[in-house]
Amino acid sequence: MDRALRGTRLGATSLQDDRDIELAPRQKVVYDCPEGHVTTVPMAAEADIPARWECRECNAVALRRDVVIPEEKAKKASRTHWDMLLERRSIADLEELLTERLDLLRGGNRPAKRTA
Repeated sequence: MDRALRGTRLGATSLQDDRDIELAPRQKVVYDCPEGHVTTVPMAAEADIPARWECRECNAVALRRDVVIPEEKAKKASRTHWDMLLERRSIADLEELLTERLDLLRGGNRPAKRTA
């Protein structure tokens, strides 16, 4: 018995039909691009709708037409290694440690490994 489906191929359309299928309620959201393009996106009625959307024509950031965009919060500057070091030690402490290490290196003595 040959059970293969004849006449189908990879990427072919689905064999299911759309009868008796109820789609979720939808709404159309309009975005305006700074270049003057208008993008309309269908979204589910209960979806969280983003305030920004990529323009389909020029890839610029399009803003939602019916919403006032809140200002972005100021981003906190990332801390560098030097900033974290200064939180633990003062400049005087660091200079003293540097002097000790330089004296050990100049004297040819290797410092013993510290544990914790």
